[in-house]
Amino acid sequence: MLNIVLASGSPRRYELLKMIGVEDFDVIPDTAEEEIPPNQSPEQTVCGIALQKASNVSRLRGGDDLIIAADTLVYLDGRPISKPADESDAADMLRTLSGRQHTVYTGVAILRGNETRTFAEKTDVYFRELTDSEISGYIKTGEPMDKAGAYGAQGRGAVFIERLEGDFFNVMGLPLCRLSTILRDFGVRI
Repeated sequence: MLNIVLASGSPRRYELLKMIGVEDFDVIPDTAEEEIPPNQSPEQTVCGIALQKASNVSRLRGGDDLIIAADTLVYLDGRPISKPADESDAADMLRTLSGRQHTVYTGVAILRGNETRTFAEKTDVYFRELTDSEISGYIKTGEPMDKAGAYGAQGRGAVFIERLEGDFFNVMGLPLCRLSTILRDFGVRI
């Protein structure tokens, strides 16, 4: 029996795995502090962080489990935008994204024993112009506070998105098309 572990406390990633038919898995979030290393491409950064999360959880569980870890970052003008520190920070992020295109990168690491697969997915997101009252109303919902870029494409933040180019589920934190293909390679029935 293959033991699958999601190395993430994200309720979105949990729901997405369930959605593609992965029914029986444990959730063990990596609690180590994340650092964005300098002088790496966005793809290298998210893959490196995802691999570190998977490795940390693998050390807790042992080598036979299949560990799935992911990291998502929003990039604007080549610089990462992480989760907001507070409501003021969230408002600043949303004002900065207003009327502009930004890119969401998710790195995924899958580990089992000595076998490791990593990949990065990129999605361009185009926001419409946002008003200050829309931004403050959205922040009052609390939704932006635990999300990279201060918005959730799967929630109320969806009304800010004019269009996407790439995998929609990548913006939610888990690129399902590519992940499902790799999971099949590891023997997971999807």
